[in-house]
Amino acid sequence: MLIFSVFKTLTDQRVTVELKNDLSITGTLKSVDQFLNIRLDAIEVMDPYRHPHMMAVKNCFIRGSVVRYVQLPAEHVDTQLLEDATRREAINQARR
Repeated sequence: MLIFSVFKTLTDQRVTVELKNDLSITGTLKSVDQFLNIRLDAIEVMDPYRHPHMMAVKNCFIRGSVVRYVQLPAEHVDTQLLEDATRREAINQARR
């Protein structure tokens, strides 16, 4: 699973997760599993006026099925490795 591998390399990096209910949370990525469930520490809510109940929360676990987008730090993503893996996967699927 290519995306899971990318997320595993980004542990201890700051990411922003946008949920399907329009809540955006920025925090330090601590763990991710094969279902793309995400654990964040030291979180900050992007719009605290819309979500004041989240101001007291310092870390959270986000179920993968409620995630809309994840913004990754571009400087920490190995794009060359990602492109090569995508090409290999496309070639393998074409052979089937």
